[in-house]
Amino acid sequence: MVTSMTIRTQKSTLASRLILAGVAAMLCLPVSACSSASDDADVGDDDGTDGDADEQLDQDADFPSEEEHDEVSDNSSALVGAFQVSMIAPVEATETTEAKAGYTSFFGKVYDGATPEQVVWEEKISDGPCRLLKPRIPFCSTPCTGGAVCVEDERCRDYPVSQNIGAVHVTGVANNASETEFDLEPISNGYQTTDLPYPAFSEGDPITVSAAGSDFTPAFALEAYGIAPFGLSNSSIVLSAGQALTLIWTPAGQADISIVKVKLDISHHGGSKGKIECEAEDNGSLVISASLISELLDLGATGFPTIVVARQATGSTEISNGRVDLVVSSSVEVAVEVPGVISCNSDDDCPEGQTCETTFLMCQ
Repeated sequence: MVTSMTIRTQKSTLASRLILAGVAAMLCLPVSACSSASDDADVGDDDGTDGDADEQLDQDADFPSEEEHDEVSDNSSALVGAFQVSMIAPVEATETTEAKAGYTSFFGKVYDGATPEQVVWEEKISDGPCRLLKPRIPFCSTPCTGGAVCVEDERCRDYPVSQNIGAVHVTGVANNASETEFDLEPISNGYQTTDLPYPAFSEGDPITVSAAGSDFTPAFALEAYGIAPFGLSNSSIVLSAGQALTLIWTPAGQADISIVKVKLDISHHGGSKGKIECEAEDNGSLVISASLISELLDLGATGFPTIVVARQATGSTEISNGRVDLVVSSSVEVAVEVPGVISCNSDDDCPEGQTCETTFLMCQ
């Protein structure tokens, strides 16, 4: 029997974690030292165990925090799986790189439980649709064993195991044969393809994912909607203490379908000191307050700071173990200018008299 489904639009929980760009849709900047989005396409080990489950599913989906898990005793709303339809925009040629064609990727995986968090992100202040989060590392005096992770002081939790949910049928997404539906069989319990055009749908097109079911779960279905490709209109992103940051983009044609999510992280090399996350209406602009910007700058910055902004449409359904999401996304990652920070990969990138600090990737 097919379970009921719910479409979550722009009022999806702000407490959900945003780890965007890395998102399967995320392209790393040519100037940065991060890995490419293709690294996230791994479908795991053949035995179904996934030590990097968090990395695979966190990209576009909303993962509840450990605190949220504890509030739901039956775990019925904890995120246990996600299907991500990510629009990867074309890249123009430069003097040193070739042009890359755009494409759409599809990736999905379902686990037998929620993914534990090794870092607890705690809200320090909020302003409007944005909040400043700082990391806290839980401590377990007795080290966790057997692949478990310390998720809270003196508490270990095992990683979930990926599951076979039967064949998956996708509709509303075109493939390169101009067919608007296709089937995927599991490979190491993952479902994926990058053989899809850009874009593979129009804004407002219904997109469905139907799983045939297996011994793990009965058949279920998800529905979301196609979105327009996203792009920022800002010519540059410069952070200054005491000054608000305004982001501008072309608003969605159907604003009730999608939301815009933001992650501003200026210290992710060498260990993040904090980040700003926002979840806003897709109306064409967002102001991140001066107080939040100042607080983030006070925490410090490292090389290659970036901001990730994504348009997302999300649908959800419940299975016996928890929630499964269908996330349709289009995102951009843009370099951020921070006063006093000169990013580098080698000493050659630094002014005379300075060297490149390889942990923080900044000139000192």
